[in-house]
Amino acid sequence: MDRLTNTIRPYAWGSTTAIPALLGVEPSGEPQAEMWMGAHPGAPSRLDRGAGETTLPAVIAADPERELGAAAVAKFGPRLPFLLKLLAAGAPLSLQVHPDLAQARAGFADEEARGVPVDAGHRNYKDPNHKPELICALTPFSGLCGFRRPLEAAALLDGLGVDSLKPYVDLLHAHPEEAALREMLTAVLGGDRAEMARTVHEAGDAAVRLGGPYEPYASLVHEYPGDPGVIAAMLLNHVELQPGEAMFLGAGVPHAYLDGLGVELLANSDNVLRAGLTPKHVDVPELLKVVRFEPGDPAVLRPEGDAEEVYETPTDEFRLSRFVLAPGGEPRVLPSGAPQILLCTAGSPRAGELTLAPGESVFVPAGEKPELSGAGTVFRATVVV
Repeated sequence: MDRLTNTIRPYAWGSTTAIPALLGVEPSGEPQAEMWMGAHPGAPSRLDRGAGETTLPAVIAADPERELGAAAVAKFGPRLPFLLKLLAAGAPLSLQVHPDLAQARAGFADEEARGVPVDAGHRNYKDPNHKPELICALTPFSGLCGFRRPLEAAALLDGLGVDSLKPYVDLLHAHPEEAALREMLTAVLGGDRAEMARTVHEAGDAAVRLGGPYEPYASLVHEYPGDPGVIAAMLLNHVELQPGEAMFLGAGVPHAYLDGLGVELLANSDNVLRAGLTPKHVDVPELLKVVRFEPGDPAVLRPEGDAEEVYETPTDEFRLSRFVLAPGGEPRVLPSGAPQILLCTAGSPRAGELTLAPGESVFVPAGEKPELSGAGTVFRATVVV
């Protein structure tokens, strides 16, 4: 097993205190949004096997079957198919969706053929992979996920008492659910920006005044004044996760994280199509190809099992589970045969001979059969083979 050294990404929406508090260090005053654990080229984990520090991608490339296991290489290729993160939202993230695998492959091939630089601000597809993801709350965690029923969204908008929202309220009443949501989102994102900015301003004033169910959207207006994504966000379900609860986000599901600290596990991709709440590129026609206009209540996941508590999801690229180790308890022997990253979030448990502090992680090659002992909480990220 290898102790990992990980990069913290300083995105502007990051909390200045949440990750330092978990690590037990003084805040720097700068936002610390995400700590990446894995082999993504944007910020690969580093490790030292006695010959000096190297990167996890380099270690895997040198002997993929040893590090990942023959079954994982056969199924996913010679790469680590997941990325594990600590995510600390101090301000709302962009309203976004991710493509499915076919859309990602087609979009990536198209932009490659047109010669769009991979680091260009208007590039939509950074790689040919999909990006299902799972967020598990470590603190109370707030987010937006999936479409409300159109009549519920219409009632929320109507309750603001803003005249310029009335055509949208009527639209949500006039069509079948999926068609109503598509037409509403298209109208909001494709309308006159100056007129929409005035609507957002009026809606924000009303949300601040009314509070209650409008409180999450009042904060969006403060962070992104005039952004049509504020109105689009009111089409989505507001979700409050308690520590230990999780939420799975499949392809095409619009979402935005608002506040809180969590463990995020996702397929190893960076493909994001944005609908608003951001100064970054918003490609409305491409976004509308990817969004799934399916209303419904978001499913809150709770871990299942005794010794190993598993968060069940429909994807094979990753599997997240949790061990809550009590003082004096029996050691837990983990299975081998697939790559694993273990992340400590509380206490001082041991992974083999390594003692972990909160925020520390280790990479476990496929041939190793690690043992967890001591007291604390450990999240286990692996694949389904």
